[in-house]
Amino acid sequence: MNRDSLHIASATGVDVALPVAGAGSRSYAFLVDWHIRALIALAWFFTATIIVVGSPGKLNQATDRQALLIALPAMLIYFLYHPVLEVVMRGRTPGKRLAGVRLVTRFGGTPSVGALLVRNVFRLLDSLPAFYMVGLVTALVTRDAVRIGDMAAGTLLVRDGTASVAALDALAGVARDTTHDPVLIDLAQDLLRRWEELAPERRETLARSVLERLGVKVPPGMDSLPPREQLRAALTGRAA
Repeated sequence: MNRDSLHIASATGVDVALPVAGAGSRSYAFLVDWHIRALIALAWFFTATIIVVGSPGKLNQATDRQALLIALPAMLIYFLYHPVLEVVMRGRTPGKRLAGVRLVTRFGGTPSVGALLVRNVFRLLDSLPAFYMVGLVTALVTRDAVRIGDMAAGTLLVRDGTASVAALDALAGVARDTTHDPVLIDLAQDLLRRWEELAPERRETLARSVLERLGVKVPPGMDSLPPREQLRAALTGRAA
C-alpha cells in the first residue's frame, strides 16, 4: 500500500509533508520523456545520415567511421537523457515537470549526482522484461511507490509545486549549515510557506530579521533587485 506523503521532521519536530507521486504520475512523466528523447535521437540519426551519406537509403554504403558518427550520438542522446537532465535540472526532467513531480531524497532534499546516477544505472533492471514492467510493478506494490532504482539510490518521487517542496528547496543552502540555530531555520521555513499570506511590508521585515540573525547577507550587485527577490536569492543559498 502506497502512503500519501513523506513526512520530514524539521529541527523543532514540526513535520513538513511532501505528497508522494503514484505509479500513474510516474508513468505519465516517463512516457513524455520517452517521446522527447526518442524524437531527438531520431532527428539526429536522420539528419546525420543525410549530411554524412546523402540520404537514409544510402546508409548501407556508410563506412564504419561514418556509421559510428551517425549512430553513437543518437544512442548517447537516448540513454543519457534521464541521468544528464536529472542532474542538471535537480531531480526533474521535462516529463516530470509536465507531470508535476520531482525527485527528492528520503529527507526531502535534492538528490546528489551520485544518487541520480545510481538510480539511472538500475533503470536497466527496472525496464525488464519489457515496457518497464519490473519498475511499474514495484511502484504499484511498494509503500512509497518506488522502483528498484529509487530503493538503491534512496530517492522518492513527490508532487512538485507545493509550498512544502518550495520551502525545503529554498532553504537547502541554509539548512545544510549545522551551525545555524534550528529554531531560526524553522522560522525561515514557516516564513517561506506563508509568504503569500503575509502583507508585503510585514513579510519583508520578518525575512530581513531572520536573514540577519542567520548571518546571511545579500551580495553586492543585488541591491537593485526588488526586496522579495533579494530575500529569495539569499534563502536559496546564492548569498554568501
